[in-house]
Amino acid sequence: MIIQMITRAILLGIPMLYGAVGEIITEKSGHLNLGIPGIMYVGAIGGVTGSFLYENACGNSIDNMSPFLSVFIPLMCSIVGSIIMGLIYSFLTVTLRANQNVTGLALTTFGIGIGNFFGASLIKLVDSDMPSIALTKTSQFFCKELPFADELGWFGDLFLSYDFLTYLAIAIALVSAFVLRRTRVGLNLRSVGESPATADAAGINVTRYKYIATCIGSAVAGLGGLQYVMAYANGVWSNNAFGDRGWMAIALVIFALWKPDVAILGAFLFGALCNANNYIHGLGVEAQELFKMLPYVVTVIVLVITSMRKKREHQPPAHLGLSYFREER
Repeated sequence: MIIQMITRAILLGIPMLYGAVGEIITEKSGHLNLGIPGIMYVGAIGGVTGSFLYENACGNSIDNMSPFLSVFIPLMCSIVGSIIMGLIYSFLTVTLRANQNVTGLALTTFGIGIGNFFGASLIKLVDSDMPSIALTKTSQFFCKELPFADELGWFGDLFLSYDFLTYLAIAIALVSAFVLRRTRVGLNLRSVGESPATADAAGINVTRYKYIATCIGSAVAGLGGLQYVMAYANGVWSNNAFGDRGWMAIALVIFALWKPDVAILGAFLFGALCNANNYIHGLGVEAQELFKMLPYVVTVIVLVITSMRKKREHQPPAHLGLSYFREER
């Protein structure tokens, strides 16, 4: 039961880890992208649409499907859709200098609407009695376990029994932490978020860094939506089933103190807290909704503690949420 709780917490936390790491990369450039929930939705429906079209092209037979294309097509559709959303946000906030909060919230509404529209359209095409679409054939390729995992008992179940997107999320978080802290690119990106005028005076192309960071962050966040559908939900798409995981990813950014590697542990903790209500319900305690609030309560506590300590390394980028006007430099 303990192994099951841990593995369930990890699977629940991975979509939030993708969203949090993508948002951290974006915020390091000085932009607060509240459109992450919508971008994750677009990433999910992009992958679902790609896999749906490929499964139908193969006659809905797993024998005719290529393992490589079954993974590559949804992956590319998810990334492309998420990058387009990132470009829209960048154009509005970087080029047109629109308000970042309003733009992000509008992008979330737009992304969820896009996801529900295409999701409902695909459900009508399959003429299903249930308001969902099942892509279990594609999901099988995403959820392939290591061949020797079953032979290692609890160790294999705990560490080696996940889909490849789970391991990719951890790798992306670790690489992002290294790049931000140890490389020249990371230093330039952090300087853009802290003081774009100073970075501009030093010869750093502020606009380019903001665009690239936002698009990369959006692509990473979109993979979280794809992982949720293909791995956690076993290839089943239902409108509005994604829930509030996008908002929890933004809360995880604060909990992790804008550090991608810390977000790994935070994501697993958030996953465990989200899953706690299921076990509490099994014990007969009728307080599930209260337990669903635990991740947000923990985030508020961390925010209060870090604000009281006032350590600079625990604070967001100084220019976060503010537009940069080059002519004022």
